[in-house]
Amino acid sequence: MTENAPRTFAAPAVLGPALLLGTAATVVLDLFLLWWAAVLIGVGAAFVLVAATASRTRDESRTGATGAKEEGTPLHKVLVAPMSLVLALLGGLATAWLLDLRLISEVAAGLGALVGSALAFVLFHRLSAMLALSFAAVLTAGVIALTVTGAVLQLSGIAPVETFGRMLEFGSRPDSMVQIINTATTYYLAAVAVAIGFKMGLFNIGVDGQYRLAALAAASVGGYIMLPPVISQIVIIVTAVAVGGVWAGIAGYLKVARGVSEVISTIMLNSIATGITAYLLSTDRLAVELSTNNIGTPPMPESSWVPGIPAVFLGSEREIWGMIVLAAVVGFLYWAMLNRTRFGFELRATGQSRTAAEASGVDVKKMVFLSMLFSGMVAGLVGLPQLLGHSHHYALDFPAGIGFIGIAIALLGRNHPVGIVFAALLWSFLDQAAGILPFDDTPQEIAVIAQATIVLTVVVVYEVVHRWGRRYQQQQIGKQLGRTVSPGEAK
Repeated sequence: MTENAPRTFAAPAVLGPALLLGTAATVVLDLFLLWWAAVLIGVGAAFVLVAATASRTRDESRTGATGAKEEGTPLHKVLVAPMSLVLALLGGLATAWLLDLRLISEVAAGLGALVGSALAFVLFHRLSAMLALSFAAVLTAGVIALTVTGAVLQLSGIAPVETFGRMLEFGSRPDSMVQIINTATTYYLAAVAVAIGFKMGLFNIGVDGQYRLAALAAASVGGYIMLPPVISQIVIIVTAVAVGGVWAGIAGYLKVARGVSEVISTIMLNSIATGITAYLLSTDRLAVELSTNNIGTPPMPESSWVPGIPAVFLGSEREIWGMIVLAAVVGFLYWAMLNRTRFGFELRATGQSRTAAEASGVDVKKMVFLSMLFSGMVAGLVGLPQLLGHSHHYALDFPAGIGFIGIAIALLGRNHPVGIVFAALLWSFLDQAAGILPFDDTPQEIAVIAQATIVLTVVVVYEVVHRWGRRYQQQQIGKQLGRTVSPGEAK
């Protein structure tokens, strides 16, 4: 290093002051301003410090997925830096809001600013351009969907701002948040089941029939066979996975053996599954009378239940279904399979180009069958959170249609295990928040309009952004290659 070289700082030497500045500013401003305003200013101040010292922070000249340098490029300044600020502000606000349910406002605001300031540093230096493009596409789609829904409300003679405010207030109540998490658990499993097929280029539209048939079989095993705890839960889960896998495997076999489109076969199998469940759910076969107007499988003994998680940290006396742990495990295994196994690589490669995969030695027919099989196995788990955490039997009023919702959520989450989490929570929030609308003489279909518009705009906007992003990556690679083989360096 020469004497005239600018002084540089290690990453911790910048991160520490940024955390201190953001937290201290928030705590002080919280004495005079509303907590959310204090958090915004505090996190914003931390972000300014991070951005101002970025050029002198060592080991932060990171590269993107293509190997091209991104920090300091026009795209980083125009897109990545603003998106980092937006995400850091949202992260700080969300953390402070959640902590405010159990802690005093001053402490919650300070901890929210601490998290937001940390996010400001990490995102500014580590957020890739392509990921920033994805976030920008989602936020843009959200704004478009909100605008369209507001326009529909306005044309219907309903005040949009007041309606959105009521939905937000009702959806953020402690009991509502517990219900949102529980519903999102089933949505998440359904979306992962669909996403496995999507990654392979398959459209498993039969998740709905697969999970209902699996839930009926699992509930029957749990209700008629008395087993000790743990063993009972394992047997029920294995039964559901096996039934869902076998039912989807039929479509997979027809696809590879007879060339039958999985869309047609899974639609037909949905109808057959509906007929089978209606036939078996009779007091002459698997069902017993639960009440005057309802029949179902015998209630499972308490030894078969999965204990819930107390939601006191959310300020609610209700419980979060314990099967949320299973959903998290499924999400992790889905990520590991796609990114850490040969099967996942071959699955993605076959989904991109079956011809190229086959030329590389991949058994395409085997991959198609296994993808449908695994998709059905995950689909078999969809009804278990409700079954083992709440109803404890399969009856006429068991939730239906979750498989079709999973298709929309998989599209909204771009088939990514983390993206699907946020998509499932958003979908579940809109479902729950719409429950207050009838009390205000507002049609509940407003939530349906918002959901449909979000899915449509995300798909369209993301595709446009993705195509532009690929061109940008090619340009960056070309520039990097041009530098490495320049005539001056070749001598």
